[in-house]
Amino acid sequence: MSLLWTVIDGVEHTTLQVPLDYAEPHGEQITLALTRRRAADPARRRGVLLSVNGGPGGDSGLGRDLPSVFEGTPVHEVYDLIGFDPRGTGASTRLYADVVIPKAPFDSRPPDSAFPVLAEDMRVRELACQRAGADMRPHVSTRNTARDMGSIRVALGEEKISFVGYAYGSYVGAVYGSMFPSGLDRSVLDSCVNPEWTWHEQFLSQGDAIQRNVDQWAAWTSQRHRHFGLGTSPAQVLTRVEEAVTNLESYGIRLRTLFDGAVGVQAGDRSRWENLAVLVKELRNATEDQAQRLLAAQGTWRSFDAEGELRIAVLEAVTLEHAWPSDIEVYYAQMRDFRKRFPYGYGVLRAQPWVGAFRTFELREDPAEITRDGYPVGLVVQADGDAMDHYEGGVAMAERLGSHLITVEDSGDHEVYALCANPHVDTLVNRYLVDGELPAPRTVVPGTTPRPDVPADA
Repeated sequence: MSLLWTVIDGVEHTTLQVPLDYAEPHGEQITLALTRRRAADPARRRGVLLSVNGGPGGDSGLGRDLPSVFEGTPVHEVYDLIGFDPRGTGASTRLYADVVIPKAPFDSRPPDSAFPVLAEDMRVRELACQRAGADMRPHVSTRNTARDMGSIRVALGEEKISFVGYAYGSYVGAVYGSMFPSGLDRSVLDSCVNPEWTWHEQFLSQGDAIQRNVDQWAAWTSQRHRHFGLGTSPAQVLTRVEEAVTNLESYGIRLRTLFDGAVGVQAGDRSRWENLAVLVKELRNATEDQAQRLLAAQGTWRSFDAEGELRIAVLEAVTLEHAWPSDIEVYYAQMRDFRKRFPYGYGVLRAQPWVGAFRTFELREDPAEITRDGYPVGLVVQADGDAMDHYEGGVAMAERLGSHLITVEDSGDHEVYALCANPHVDTLVNRYLVDGELPAPRTVVPGTTPRPDVPADA
């Protein structure tokens, strides 16, 4: 298999044809878009380093550009950096869904009366995925992305690849190693999906991960009552937060929803803890105009991305590779629970019905069993306050694979290595990828975002 490369702005580009269905290798083919940045020191070249980003389908599918973060580093000196847009995304063959407009208001604490509308929105969304992507959807899975990586390895003429995977990409790397252990050399899994959880459980875990950051912020704030005046215990601080919620509720769900989002997001970023405490203090008695001004910069999270009349639908396809509860009452009960325990950062929406409750296609195969049998010990990197991929996931992945774990302490960072300018992490990971030197099995390093310099009460 010979690849024809085109150089654009110093980066080599090519495409590779792979089977839509690997059970029919000579059947319908799809296209993968690849890039290569050759090792800066050819005399020291030790192979290729392939990387996969988050999502699924994350970063607009621009996997080809991900290796640019390694340019100019020790890793680039010894590896050809390989990027690709996973199947369904970017410049590879895309998986589409029709765009549908949800009817349920965007509400961080939806009342029970909104639950059926939320469920119907997801049923309609699943049908929209089926209409536009019916033939391709069953073949957009983690197993097939791992097989695509194997095809890339063969096309490059390499016996093995080394690998860096972020968030969902960590799961792709773990599946690849499980399916093709002889084809994997050094591996770094950053901000891990938990190998013990279904996608439903992974979604639910985000509520607890967000709340952990909120609780840490509340404890920090309570130790500075003289400065903020929000209480001398975490419980008192959270009571002040709910007073702000009650005040905003009188102006409608939009401002309250923005505030709930702000609490979750800013609690995860240690540098914004002082700002969050001041925001809570000011919003408790703010007028509607004042609240509008204070929350003007706060965006909202909603998992809908439009592209004309079509949108990329890889997230829906991949997250349906596990079974989801079909009983809608299961989701309703979870939403009631999350509404009490995890209202901040849109935690409740992690419990709402998902398209998996209404799946329109049959699974072609079970998800891969994650094992490490035949490739070297690797690294897992996980921030203890990661709100997207729960810290427990990194611990579980390290234990499952026998990997060495780098914990980024007191940090809400997500996707750390080479992306968060953390010199402690970067040095350890570069040393491993370049020289094969692993840190201690359980290594703790500081985050790069310190807590605000506000003295605690004497």
